[in-house]
Amino acid sequence: MANTYRGEIDAEIGGARRRLVLTLGALAELEDAFGAEDLVALTERFATGRLKARDLVRIIAAGLRGAGQAVSDDEVAAMEVEGGAQGYVRIAAALLAATFGE
Repeated sequence: MANTYRGEIDAEIGGARRRLVLTLGALAELEDAFGAEDLVALTERFATGRLKARDLVRIIAAGLRGAGQAVSDDEVAAMEVEGGAQGYVRIAAALLAATFGE
């Protein structure tokens, strides 16, 4: 069971229940991927609510890697999620909320 106090969530991705967490390393990875100068800039970018499909893949993949799963962004992009695009949005939103708060 995910420990929400540590920013963990569980989600059904690719037909399996998986743990996701944005560790400090995963957040550093996202800073690089999004060209953010620091965590404040990264948080501000997410706060706009405007995310591309590729952004969702990056966030979810970083969360999976943060939880110790060796997956690439391309592997995550190929995984099915219940609800399709809306399912990816729900997972990414839950992960960001668990990391940064509401």
